[in-house]
Amino acid sequence: MSDEIKRIGRELVYQGAILRVYKDCVKFPDGSTADWDFIQHDGAAAVVPVMEDGRILMVRQYRNALDRETLEIPAGKLDEPDEPGLTCSARELEEETGYRSDHLEWLLTLRTTVAFCNEKIEIYVAKDLIPSHQHLDEGEYVDVKAYTMKELKEMIFSGKIEDSKTIAALLAYEAKYLR
Repeated sequence: MSDEIKRIGRELVYQGAILRVYKDCVKFPDGSTADWDFIQHDGAAAVVPVMEDGRILMVRQYRNALDRETLEIPAGKLDEPDEPGLTCSARELEEETGYRSDHLEWLLTLRTTVAFCNEKIEIYVAKDLIPSHQHLDEGEYVDVKAYTMKELKEMIFSGKIEDSKTIAALLAYEAKYLR
């Protein structure tokens, strides 16, 4: 069926610092057309930082889209669209938590909202954390705290953690490494 649906036009509507918004024109098998929104995102990477005692470092930061703070795994956008996720996740780990690791392992890749956005986030697990120092970006304010997996799951299932990359990463980490 997807061979019968074809994008026949794309118009840039807005270009921001981290994304571009397009109006796409799509043609259907019956000859009709429709305009669909499309958000282009260059991608991101995230990391599940596991301390020696098994607790996971999390970052609390303000998110403008929600107008509140959220609790998340460390993450950030790729510096360039072709930057390796491993490089980005290692950088974000140190920038946001003040730790680094020489042992990052790919955990999963997710697409955040496939209905209208192509954002891809590669998620890694970092072990053998080495204390360093934070290198926060301008305008970035982050609190770092370690939690047990039990505490994090309680926050997920009580609705206190809503961030999709964080939920997917933590549950995938538990399934892969703790069972």
